Amino acid sequence: MTHEPRNRRLLSRRGVVAAGLSALPVLALPATPRAQTASGGGLGTAAAPVEIRMIANEAFANQWQANMVPEFNKSFPHVRVKIDGVPYPELLAKSLLDSTGANPTYDIIVADDPWVPQLAQAGALLDLKADAKAWTAPDFDWEDFNAAPLAASAWRGKQYGVPLRSNMLLMFTNKTLYKKAGLPAPTPKLTWTEYLAQAPKLVQDTNGDGKVDAWAIDTYFTRDSLTPTIWQAILNSNGGALLDKDNKPAFNTPTGVAALQTHIDLLKYAPPGAKSHGFNESLQAFRQGQTATMFMWGSVFKATAVDPKTTTLKPDEVGIQVMPVGSKLPGTHRGIWNGTVAKKSAHPQAAWALLQWLSSKQGELWHANVLGAFPARKSTLATPPESAWLVPVYAALQQAYDAADAGQMWRPRSPKSDAVQQVLADETSRAMSGEASAADALASAAQKIGRMRL
Repeated sequence: MTHEPRNRRLLSRRGVVAAGLSALPVLALPATPRAQTASGGGLGTAAAPVEIRMIANEAFANQWQANMVPEFNKSFPHVRVKIDGVPYPELLAKSLLDSTGANPTYDIIVADDPWVPQLAQAGALLDLKADAKAWTAPDFDWEDFNAAPLAASAWRGKQYGVPLRSNMLLMFTNKTLYKKAGLPAPTPKLTWTEYLAQAPKLVQDTNGDGKVDAWAIDTYFTRDSLTPTIWQAILNSNGGALLDKDNKPAFNTPTGVAALQTHIDLLKYAPPGAKSHGFNESLQAFRQGQTATMFMWGSVFKATAVDPKTTTLKPDEVGIQVMPVGSKLPGTHRGIWNGTVAKKSAHPQAAWALLQWLSSKQGELWHANVLGAFPARKSTLATPPESAWLVPVYAALQQAYDAADAGQMWRPRSPKSDAVQQVLADETSRAMSGEASAADALASAAQKIGRMRL
């Protein structure tokens, strides 16, 4: 799960960008034999337009309908697009129910990072590299995608989707609070050992009234399916893995226990009541200048460092980087929204045309610069963005993609991924609240997950 409703509201628009990119070249979709075009539903004509429907998270569905669809239609004027926004908790179940029914409504399913294996196992998705090959532009360039985000929609050797809205778990820093504590601003080389040694100094009285009013950290601590991603990031940074090559639990080790204990120990340096903190609470504390660091999804950066309507902080006092370095790698965790084509779609060619346009080199540049979506392509991240606030974000994203790929820093690639994450949420919550030790919690989680036959 990735908290898109709260962490991806990046709506930056600049007139010069919109003007410059409104004339995006039409994707040169290859000519296909009439029979193939007919079997794919075609791209429509002025007299007979094609209609496709998409199901997506309500957090960005309206934004896409209002801004992305008109831009797409400049290149594909005869493909009508209707996007239905669905609340996150209902999205997977509704997508599965529709795509496996006799007469599905949706041609495109926008799926969260852990969902693709479940949808693919149900027979709901097209393999885009095979089934849609005839409709793929020669210059689409699959190799230009960073491996980590592209892998989010791959399963068992097939590519079921493309990354549309990428995200990574990153470290936010309040440079002002570091300066007040007499500490240098962190760099991506900061280790967990160094971070924990500095944390006590970041719990401080900033106004001299004798009361602590700023703390070192806030992040996910409460029982939530995303809370274990903090522990998983620490585990992966120290060379640990969630599952082994046979999909058996591999986290019930000294490295896993130490990682969970590190997550628990962060509470010592967090605001009062942080055991009940999750996404909203940690964001609020950081944006109000109460915490020096926050481990959070990167796409909250604009609303945290740039938008005065949602934050008290200024861009020059907020840093963003990978999480601290363990014995092997920097820490991070992947969260990608993937565009997939429903296998039973009557118009798969048009559906793939839209996804291909949005994830192409030109389309991704438009999406990033006009709507502020985080890109997945190497070429986009290597291109200076039009908005200055995106410059440090792009650097952090590339570092995170590299670390995630090297350390396989993501949730289980299994149709039972959500079930695994729920077990981890339950058991790590017991350890966080003091009901169980870190070792006992992970032993229990390993036993339960081991019985799932992933």
